[in-house]
Amino acid sequence: MEWIKVFSSGEEARKKLTENKPQLLIIRGQALCLVMRGGAFYAVENKCSHNGEQLHKGVVNFLGEVVCPWHGYRFNMKTGREVGERSGDLVTFPMKENDEGVFLAL
Repeated sequence: MEWIKVFSSGEEARKKLTENKPQLLIIRGQALCLVMRGGAFYAVENKCSHNGEQLHKGVVNFLGEVVCPWHGYRFNMKTGREVGERSGDLVTFPMKENDEGVFLAL
C-alpha cells in the first residue's frame, strides 16, 4: 500500500470539496468517488457494483451513504458495504490527514 498525496493540506481540501457532495478523483488511472463528511475524507471505487454507474454522479444521504443515481443502491462510505445486501460491496481506500497534507492509500 502506497500513500499518495491528494491535497497539500486539509485546508486546501476543505476549500475545494463541498461537504456531502461526491467528487470524481482519478489517481493513476483509477476512478474513485471522494466524499468529505463531518470534516473527514472517504474514498470508494467509483463504479456501482449493481450496474456500473459512476457513483460521483450520485448523492450522499442523511445516513452518510453514497447513493447510486440509477437504481438507488446505497453504500457505506467507511466500509464499502452495500447496505441493502442486494449487490456486492465496494472497494474502499483509506485516507489520512496530517501536517503534510491529505493522503489516499492505493
